[in-house]
Amino acid sequence: MWAVLLRDYHTQYPDPVCFVRGDAIVAGARDTEWPEFIWATDPAGRSGWVHQSYLSADRGSVLGLRDYSARELDASAGERVRLIEQAGGWWWAENERGVQGWLPARDLSMELERGDA
Repeated sequence: MWAVLLRDYHTQYPDPVCFVRGDAIVAGARDTEWPEFIWATDPAGRSGWVHQSYLSADRGSVLGLRDYSARELDASAGERVRLIEQAGGWWWAENERGVQGWLPARDLSMELERGDA
Protein backbone atom coordinates (compact mmCIF):
# COMPACT_ATOMS: atom_id res chain seq x y z
CA MET A 1 0.00 0.00 0.00
CA TRP A 2 1.18 3.51 -0.77
CA ALA A 3 0.49 6.93 0.75
CA VAL A 4 1.38 10.56 0.14
CA LEU A 5 2.59 12.94 2.87
CA LEU A 6 0.08 15.70 3.61
CA ARG A 7 2.72 17.88 5.34
CA ASP A 8 6.43 17.86 6.06
CA TYR A 9 7.59 15.54 8.84
CA HIS A 10 10.95 15.89 10.59
CA THR A 11 12.64 13.42 12.92
CA GLN A 12 12.16 14.30 16.59
CA TYR A 13 14.84 12.01 18.05
CA PRO A 14 18.31 12.01 16.44
CA ASP A 15 19.53 8.86 18.27
CA PRO A 16 16.45 6.63 18.54
CA VAL A 17 15.94 3.67 20.82
CA CYS A 18 16.50 0.36 19.04
CA PHE A 19 16.95 -3.26 20.05
CA VAL A 20 16.83 -6.83 18.81
CA ARG A 21 14.61 -9.64 19.95
CA GLY A 22 15.63 -10.86 23.42
CA ASP A 23 17.37 -7.65 24.53
CA ALA A 24 16.70 -6.51 28.09
CA ILE A 25 14.73 -3.24 28.01
CA VAL A 26 13.63 -0.91 30.82
CA ALA A 27 10.02 0.16 30.27
CA GLY A 28 8.51 3.24 31.91
CA ALA A 29 5.52 5.52 31.41
CA ARG A 30 2.95 5.40 28.63
CA ASP A 31 2.60 8.33 26.24
CA THR A 32 -0.52 10.41 26.89
CA GLU A 33 -0.96 11.35 23.21
CA TRP A 34 -0.13 7.89 21.80
CA PRO A 35 -1.20 5.47 24.61
CA GLU A 36 0.05 2.34 22.83
CA PHE A 37 3.63 3.65 23.17
CA ILE A 38 5.85 3.20 26.22
CA TRP A 39 8.98 5.19 27.10
CA ALA A 40 11.77 2.61 27.10
CA THR A 41 15.56 2.44 27.38
CA ASP A 42 17.60 0.02 25.27
CA PRO A 43 20.84 -1.78 26.29
CA ALA A 44 22.94 1.07 24.81
CA GLY A 45 21.21 3.63 27.06
CA ARG A 46 19.11 5.23 24.31
CA SER A 47 15.57 6.09 25.34
CA GLY A 48 12.46 6.64 23.26
CA TRP A 49 8.94 5.52 22.47
CA VAL A 50 8.30 1.84 21.76
CA HIS A 51 5.00 0.34 20.68
CA GLN A 52 3.71 -2.03 23.36
CA SER A 53 3.58 -4.96 20.92
CA TYR A 54 7.40 -5.01 20.78
CA LEU A 55 7.76 -5.52 24.57
CA SER A 56 7.07 -8.52 26.82
CA ALA A 57 5.40 -6.27 29.45
CA ASP A 58 4.59 -2.59 29.90
CA ARG A 59 6.61 -1.66 33.02
CA GLY A 60 10.01 -2.37 34.56
CA SER A 61 12.58 -4.84 33.23
CA VAL A 62 11.15 -6.42 30.09
CA LEU A 63 12.35 -8.17 26.96
CA GLY A 64 12.20 -7.08 23.36
CA LEU A 65 9.84 -9.47 21.57
CA ARG A 66 11.22 -8.64 18.11
CA ASP A 67 13.65 -6.29 16.46
CA TYR A 68 12.65 -2.62 16.78
CA SER A 69 13.88 0.82 15.83
CA ALA A 70 12.18 4.09 16.70
CA ARG A 71 13.83 5.73 13.68
CA GLU A 72 11.48 8.27 12.12
CA LEU A 73 11.44 9.14 8.45
CA ASP A 74 12.13 12.70 7.32
CA ALA A 75 9.65 13.38 4.53
CA SER A 76 8.26 16.31 2.58
CA ALA A 77 4.67 17.17 1.76
CA GLY A 78 3.68 15.44 -1.47
CA GLU A 79 6.30 12.70 -1.08
CA ARG A 80 5.09 9.17 -1.85
CA VAL A 81 5.92 6.35 0.61
CA ARG A 82 5.26 2.62 0.73
CA LEU A 83 3.47 1.56 3.93
CA ILE A 84 4.90 -1.56 5.57
CA GLU A 85 3.50 -1.92 9.09
CA GLN A 86 1.06 0.03 11.26
CA ALA A 87 1.41 0.40 15.05
CA GLY A 88 -0.55 2.72 17.32
CA GLY A 89 -1.32 5.47 14.80
CA TRP A 90 2.09 5.32 13.09
CA TRP A 91 3.30 3.60 9.93
CA TRP A 92 6.70 2.03 9.27
CA ALA A 93 7.21 3.36 5.75
CA GLU A 94 9.80 3.40 2.97
CA ASN A 95 10.38 6.35 0.68
CA GLU A 96 11.17 5.99 -3.01
CA ARG A 97 14.93 6.15 -2.22
CA GLY A 98 14.66 3.03 -0.03
CA VAL A 99 14.99 4.79 3.36
CA GLN A 100 12.68 3.44 6.08
CA GLY A 101 11.27 4.89 9.29
CA TRP A 102 8.10 5.76 11.20
CA LEU A 103 5.56 8.39 10.11
CA PRO A 104 2.36 9.45 11.88
CA ALA A 105 -0.75 8.12 10.12
CA ARG A 106 -2.48 11.48 10.53
CA ASP A 107 0.08 13.00 8.14
CA LEU A 108 -0.61 10.44 5.37
CA SER A 109 -3.20 10.18 2.63
CA MET A 110 -3.65 6.61 1.39
CA GLU A 111 -3.39 6.05 -2.35
CA LEU A 112 -5.43 3.63 -4.36
CA GLU A 113 -3.32 0.73 -5.63
CA ARG A 114 -1.50 1.52 -8.86
CA GLY A 115 0.00 -0.80 -11.40
CA ASP A 116 3.55 0.09 -10.31
CA ALA A 117 2.85 -0.25 -6.57
